[in-house]
Amino acid sequence: MIRKTSAEDGSELRWFKSSYSDSSNSNECVEVATMLGAVHVRDSKNVEGSQLALTRQAWADFVAHASGS
Repeated sequence: MIRKTSAEDGSELRWFKSSYSDSSNSNECVEVATMLGAVHVRDSKNVEGSQLALTRQAWADFVAHASGS
């Protein structure tokens, strides 16, 4: 699901980048923010753009698959 947050549903998210992000080019990665029932993902090059909101389980499944676990 792609969505853009508003003041009512989480515009005050605390975004972070992975410690594995390339520090020489820190704008070329994704940023992640967590809320009670969801994990939000956005492109660090377009922080005002759309976000992907996933359930915590969907995010855990994605990370496990991406890391080969």
